[in-house]
Amino acid sequence: MPIGSQTGTEAAQGRFTRDATNDVNYRVRAVTSWDVRQQTEYGTLRTYIRFGVSNETPGGTGGGSTPSAFWDRAFMQFAGFTVGRSQSFFDLFTYGGAYSYHNVRVSGDTGASGQNLWAYTAQFGNGFSGTLSLEDPATRKVNGTIDVTNAAFFGANGTVVNDNGLTINPTFGFRVPDVVANLRVDQAWGFAGISAALHDASAAYYATPNLVNNGHPEDRYGWALAGGAKFNLPGGDMIGFNVCYSEGAAGMCTNQGSFQLYQNSDRVGFAWIADGVFNTGTQIELTKVWSALAAYEHIWNPKWRTAVGGGYVNVDYNGTATNLINARLPGTGPANCGVVAAGATLATFTPALGNSCNPDYSFWEAYTRTQWNPVPQLDIGLQVMYTHNNTAYKGPAALAANGSRPAVVNGIIDDQNVWSAMFRWQRNFYP
Repeated sequence: MPIGSQTGTEAAQGRFTRDATNDVNYRVRAVTSWDVRQQTEYGTLRTYIRFGVSNETPGGTGGGSTPSAFWDRAFMQFAGFTVGRSQSFFDLFTYGGAYSYHNVRVSGDTGASGQNLWAYTAQFGNGFSGTLSLEDPATRKVNGTIDVTNAAFFGANGTVVNDNGLTINPTFGFRVPDVVANLRVDQAWGFAGISAALHDASAAYYATPNLVNNGHPEDRYGWALAGGAKFNLPGGDMIGFNVCYSEGAAGMCTNQGSFQLYQNSDRVGFAWIADGVFNTGTQIELTKVWSALAAYEHIWNPKWRTAVGGGYVNVDYNGTATNLINARLPGTGPANCGVVAAGATLATFTPALGNSCNPDYSFWEAYTRTQWNPVPQLDIGLQVMYTHNNTAYKGPAALAANGSRPAVVNGIIDDQNVWSAMFRWQRNFYP
């Protein structure tokens, strides 16, 4: 996991300690798929299923193994409709899968996970098409819309509780699917497209616990726009890009959640992301997120190919949201950040004087992957990647204890970097 820590059980990976962090992981997977098609008077009826089993060692927190089954595709296509689990129609170009080995964080790409949806695609001729899709919002919620009164935004060492649909505490029902519209053109030269999405960023009820009598903030809807293209170049090379902008729909532009990343016990980077935040009696303040990525692959000869690429994500909380968040800091944090305390939150740090007091953050990644195909349908490759995290709350702070990382009175919250390498063998079988 090149970014270090994610929410939930992976938080320990960002501690970089001998007891909880894996410097080396193994992943073994076997995947099978069925693609059944038949011709009807309405056109092709297609049924596609893909699932597999996976074993990873060590486990998520430093030991054991984690065998599991997974499935990411199970859909039917008939008379222009796509129904089931497929890739989101909001997705355009990404280097994940075909051109890299890692799960891309610098876009909201659902290629690795799939997405439950019900969509209709109209073909306009000459490669032009348009799609309207109603999609499950769960995979796009990232950390949801967060009530800052219930220790939700900061969490406690990576544990996040919120009011908008995380599986950790799903206290906001599925009311409205994500509405996605897509226009694209597919030609021999490649493809280009634009996408738009509407995302429910509403919340449950004020205060903790959720009670109907508490009332709730006015419903808010987030939205996102994206554009992308891939161009096929002479000799089999390709170049592609994708850009995305969202307000209240962070998961459309990034797969990143929160992270904590230690350099040593007194120096750490933090970041959090939410569709929006609110406090008792306030409206929801939507978060702005934008991202961009690009990649290029060169075919040296039939047995060798190299891809290079990278991307950037920027997360911005407006001034009102920043004040709501800072008011929930523990100890002297609110005063150090120039706001009046509104009840302490369980946080992993307390900003000291001189801290930026800013929950905004950004990160970028750059990678290169070279793949060798010594025989047909056998991929052997090496990928090297660098990730740079521009931390939230940069500056001096008191750091809470975190597992085997002790509490630090005079700590520093600072930007963090990660180098990672992936070595992969993959055998492909085709009918």
